[in-house]
Amino acid sequence: MQIDVASAPILDVYYALVGIVTPRPIAWVTSVSEAGIVNLAPFSFFNAFGANPPIVVFSPTLRRDGTKKDTLKNIEWSKEFVINAAVEPLAIQVNQSSKELPHDESELMITGLSVTPSVKVKPPRLTESPVNLECILQQVIPCGNGPISANLVIGQVVYIHIADSVLDERGKVDPRKLKTIARLGGDYYCRSTDLFEMKRP
Repeated sequence: MQIDVASAPILDVYYALVGIVTPRPIAWVTSVSEAGIVNLAPFSFFNAFGANPPIVVFSPTLRRDGTKKDTLKNIEWSKEFVINAAVEPLAIQVNQSSKELPHDESELMITGLSVTPSVKVKPPRLTESPVNLECILQQVIPCGNGPISANLVIGQVVYIHIADSVLDERGKVDPRKLKTIARLGGDYYCRSTDLFEMKRP
């Protein structure tokens, strides 16, 4: 198969891309609207890009009708957000929270999850998630203006919460205890439990 991006249907390009770039970690983002509604949504265009200062980037793409998702609108207003770890015991809720709801409804209602006040930002953190990254917005970079176009949300992590239950004996995050999940193509996810180790040369 070969795809000429310039002439291919947008969805064909999208499905090829998300099937190839795998596994993709999930930014499970809590944000808050101007009316105080807490939004919870997962985004698999996500990663960390530095530690001094700690920088994370995720992309809430535009909807297929070209409009902005609630998470993006909330962050543009508040300039803050929280990334919560998407872990295997909460996989069903991660998936549930991807449902598009009216702007004045919270995904917390359909997932049955709860939130705890953050330390340095307005949006709360997800109580049931073992790791939370409180972030302040550095920049939003739009890349295109049509359906499924990217919006690179660049955030600086200002506070980190890590549950003791996911730490090893040295105080480091143990991937066998954290059990994050990641996105593959289509409806597929993967677990981070099939591990192998290689020392850096």
